[in-house]
Amino acid sequence: MNRLGLLALQILVGLIGLSIWHVLTVYPVLGSPKQIQFFFSTPGAVLVRTWAELTTPDIWGHLWITLQETVLAFLFGAAGGIAFGFLFARNALLAAVFDPYIKAANALPRVVLAPIFALWFGLGIWSKVALGFTLVFFIVFFNVYQGVREVSPVVLNNARMLGLSERGLLRHVYWPSALTWMFSSLHTAVGFALVGAVVGEYLGSSAGLGYKIHEAESVFDVTGVFAGMLILTVFVIVIDAVVTLIENRLLVWRPQAGGHG
Repeated sequence: MNRLGLLALQILVGLIGLSIWHVLTVYPVLGSPKQIQFFFSTPGAVLVRTWAELTTPDIWGHLWITLQETVLAFLFGAAGGIAFGFLFARNALLAAVFDPYIKAANALPRVVLAPIFALWFGLGIWSKVALGFTLVFFIVFFNVYQGVREVSPVVLNNARMLGLSERGLLRHVYWPSALTWMFSSLHTAVGFALVGAVVGEYLGSSAGLGYKIHEAESVFDVTGVFAGMLILTVFVIVIDAVVTLIENRLLVWRPQAGGHG
């Protein structure tokens, strides 16, 4: 299917979802619409509120703060995950020694860490960056680790027979093998970086999208909460699109799915 057709189907799915939401909250299908709207608002009201938020200068300051936290958490977490993923995948003893500690650290509930980071780094952006880092790091780490470990022994042996040094193997064998795994994790990591930033803002902050959502929730402004969630959704889609552009640039050598040689 071409891109235009795929985009049309994606828009259709969204319109169907909005239509169902509209019907269930405006018409007495499940009971009194007023009562249902108290909990779920209506798509029309959410879209109007979202537009109103986006046309005021206040929201852009909050967006900028959340963007900084998200980008920093994503960059630091991805860089750390890539570096340690390569290191542990290339050193079996190191991976074996630290295996239980990595699994234990990954199993820690991140929400529990949020107050600790706030105590360590204060209520500014760095406590949110730290929380986002813990989410991004492990996703990227495990994927890069697996990607390097999945390199075919036959390919490695042939490369060594051709005289490639360890540096050459890293550049021409291990790195291309890990790239697909890495970008697969980065798409997920974008969302988790934003989750870390927003959760941190939600639990303790004076600015950011998480703060705005918490502010609306504290006065039972359901429309404001859904509007904030919609802005977050658009935010993630835009950042993910940037990651996709970088991926397509770096993986230009990759065969296209369903392509013919």
